[in-house]
Amino acid sequence: MKAGASVQTVNIADALSQRAKEQPYTPAIFSPSGFDGQARRRYVHWTYSELDGKSDAIAAGLSHYGLHRGARVALMVPPSLDFFALVFGLFKAGVAPVLIDPGIGTKPLKICLAESEPEGFIGIAAAQAARTVLGWARGHSKVNITVGGGWFGPKLADLIELGQRRLDRGDWKVEPTSPAELAAILFTSGSTGIPKGAMYSHGNFAAQVQMIGRAYDIEAGEVDLPTFPPFALFDPALGMTTVLPEMDFRRPASVDPERIREAIEGFGVTNMFGSPALLNTVSRWAVDEGVRFSTLRRVISAGAPVPTEVLARTRQMMAPEGKIHTPYGATESLPVASIESREVLEDTGAQTLVGGGVCVGLPVAPAQVRIIEICDEPIASWSDASELAQGEIGEITVASPTVTSGYWGRPHQSELAKITELIDGQACLVHRMGDVGYRDAQGRVWFCGRKSQRVQTSDGPLYTSQIEAVFNRHPDVYRTALVGIGAVGHQHPVLCVELAPGTSPNQRQLFGQLADIAKSTPLTAAIETFIIHPGFPVDIRHNAKIGREALGKWAAKQVSR
Repeated sequence: MKAGASVQTVNIADALSQRAKEQPYTPAIFSPSGFDGQARRRYVHWTYSELDGKSDAIAAGLSHYGLHRGARVALMVPPSLDFFALVFGLFKAGVAPVLIDPGIGTKPLKICLAESEPEGFIGIAAAQAARTVLGWARGHSKVNITVGGGWFGPKLADLIELGQRRLDRGDWKVEPTSPAELAAILFTSGSTGIPKGAMYSHGNFAAQVQMIGRAYDIEAGEVDLPTFPPFALFDPALGMTTVLPEMDFRRPASVDPERIREAIEGFGVTNMFGSPALLNTVSRWAVDEGVRFSTLRRVISAGAPVPTEVLARTRQMMAPEGKIHTPYGATESLPVASIESREVLEDTGAQTLVGGGVCVGLPVAPAQVRIIEICDEPIASWSDASELAQGEIGEITVASPTVTSGYWGRPHQSELAKITELIDGQACLVHRMGDVGYRDAQGRVWFCGRKSQRVQTSDGPLYTSQIEAVFNRHPDVYRTALVGIGAVGHQHPVLCVELAPGTSPNQRQLFGQLADIAKSTPLTAAIETFIIHPGFPVDIRHNAKIGREALGKWAAKQVSR
């Protein structure tokens, strides 16, 4: 680098500070806080100026406890005003928050914390008690700060007070982090195993904000209802007001639709993020009750494919001009592609029902999506990958500024997920999505299932999303899950069936009808074994990804009886 040359700096929290200058008195976040004397829900809020100031104080106070730029801090605080202030405060200090879904279970959570080796642990009293009793982050976390009451070391209020003193002296500023510098470790949902910690840089986050804002025409001044809290972290950068709903974020499928209605109508919500499972629950209720949300002009749903019937019902509860976007991506790279509900309902949905897979739309610029030959081993260089032609099913890959560098503490998993490609003499990372699919003549991406969940029979592979959609058309079927029993390469395909709520068909008659459906197309002709399951295991994060690995073990026992 030449003497005097400037070094590019990017800190994702700068976007919050800029918004605070532009709209200081605009509410940034509303959070439910009990009830008033007339049994009406009460909300507390911070303006952009207050959120910016509170996160400044947190960032300035961290150094008092020895948490400096480059450190990692496990954050176990439920969605709240404090949660957002802490995340942005950590960003400003150059300290990386480690975010793990607490619902994954104590044993996986302990493994994830051990892998991420956090130097600090910030959590509510219950989380601090669990850390102490269960040994979370033992040997690594030297600083443990409690949010709220409790007797587990210094309090968040103490940290903020110390930080404010430093701010008053004028000897603190936001850390000038680089685009490639670690900003956060976000753990995957763990739907196919122990969650992995994706390493996000400040550049990754900045690219996500730009891509999401452009792709969905999000405007400053909108009101967002994020039923998956991490998505709300984009709101301050985009100038949206966040309204946190009253719900158990670990169980989106069990949400009380009245609480969603209360928030949408009470605050004039214009944008909502919801998993397919949440939308299924809310849209059923809304259609039955004849409810339409006139202010809701955009719904974004991700985490798993959204069934066409859920899209159709969700459209009924929105204004006629409202849009439903279903972005495709992963914790390791988001967004990758996206499609709007009208295109699904008027075009691609019909192909899904006959085994075409699920169309997830065109790539979101500047993401580049390519399909490569399926391989279960690491691919070090792009020159070693075999790119497939239009219409051929293979593994989906993406090159994008949102592609994370790898997994913290998982070098082998990182090798399996990343391919190095030389572009203009520079090494760039391509992420292997772990999904199979293809590109059509229009350049759209079609998802056919998870690579690890394909059923490998002696006659060739069967892909879950292709097969299941054909059977999901049956009126007594809520959803199905294809699993394989036996040795890989000679697996016997079994279709697990979850019945639609309120139905109790004759099992022999149902299986006969499903067998007839199987014979209707060569794609499903090999499916001859059907088993009814009382309720599929699903991921904690979205309640939408089916745990086919667990179902496969269960099905093997059923078939062997």
